[in-house]
Amino acid sequence: MKLQDLIIDPRSLGNKLWLVDVAPVYEYKDNKRTENITGYRYTVAMPEKALEKINIKIDGKQLVEKPNGYAEVTFTGLELSLYMMNNQPQVKATATGITLVNNKV
Repeated sequence: MKLQDLIIDPRSLGNKLWLVDVAPVYEYKDNKRTENITGYRYTVAMPEKALEKINIKIDGKQLVEKPNGYAEVTFTGLELSLYMMNNQPQVKATATGITLVNNKV
């Protein structure tokens, strides 16, 4: 079994996720960034995990704006998996949608 085949339960992130940043994800060709945006990376803080942060990528158009401060959100289709980079395990997070729970917590 390969490390990237393991699936992590999204509940391990905690019951609340606070959106703190939104950034475009660009397509790369021949190891060079193009101007083509393929999706967006939503950075969330996990209050139940000492405010550790994780980036969650959603392909396609931007679904919510970066909040002024932070905003509680939920994700649909959230999947977490592991991969290795520089001999260190990393968490990959993807989703299909994001919804604001309220405008500001």
